[in-house]
Amino acid sequence: MTDPTLVPLRDAATVLILRDGTDGLEVFMLRRNLKSDFVGGAYVFPGGAVDPVDRELDLEPICEGRTDADASRRLGIDRGGLAYWVAAIRESFEEAGVLLAYDADGTVVDLDDEAGTERWAAHRKGVDDGELRLVDLCATEGLRLAVDGMHYFGHWITPEGAPRRYDTRFFLAAAPALQTPLHDDHEVIANEWLRPADGIARARSGELTMMPPTLASLRAIARFDTAADALAAATEITDVPTILPRVIAADGGVRIVLPGDPDYGAEAGIPDSSINWMNVADSRQVTGLDEVPTAAPVDERDEVAAP
Repeated sequence: MTDPTLVPLRDAATVLILRDGTDGLEVFMLRRNLKSDFVGGAYVFPGGAVDPVDRELDLEPICEGRTDADASRRLGIDRGGLAYWVAAIRESFEEAGVLLAYDADGTVVDLDDEAGTERWAAHRKGVDDGELRLVDLCATEGLRLAVDGMHYFGHWITPEGAPRRYDTRFFLAAAPALQTPLHDDHEVIANEWLRPADGIARARSGELTMMPPTLASLRAIARFDTAADALAAATEITDVPTILPRVIAADGGVRIVLPGDPDYGAEAGIPDSSINWMNVADSRQVTGLDEVPTAAPVDERDEVAAP
């Protein structure tokens, strides 16, 4: 078996797209393809790895209201922070058909206009295939990426032992009013708007499968009545803790523990090739989920937890 410490850690970004539904705050979720190499069938938010195309220097001039220096400072890294915002926008366009970008008049671009349906579908396919860069799409359509409306609020790192590892930054953004999200039917096979509390309940009942960061993200936003409330709270966060789960040996097998768990410092578990990662990562088997560390307090009544 490959040494788990040799699995590369890839930068990644994901975005929670929020709207106000008839019964309160809702978040857009996707179901991963059942044939995915890792956690197939899980319900997730739009997102993925930060690609080299997300790091190109000519992207900064088309990013509205945020420089790379500002983004990097926000993430606590020396440089390259803006790429995470760009990657989240690119992935949401590819996977969900949501383009977080401003039109020439400063409003979020309208993708629901029937006259442009085929054009935007072609753009989406071009970006997904790697044949069209976001910077070129923006030049063609006269757009600027709406990074100023995306708020960083969570940081999770996949534990050692997993076949794939990601260093993932989580963002919140408002759903564009004139865009209808739709899964790509390739990497993701279904989509649904969910009230956070309903998503949590369905995951705990076993109806939906979600990874620990996903469930913690839902818990973080479940306390808010509206998308505006959640976004406003996210803008006030000044410190986002890094959450690094660990795989430890337990009862002849392994389990995942989170920071704050009494067994967090226990002997590391080494999963073999037969392990079902979806079962190991199932929320009902993750000790400490209800005690996930929170991000900086917004005020005495509201805190936004890291996802």
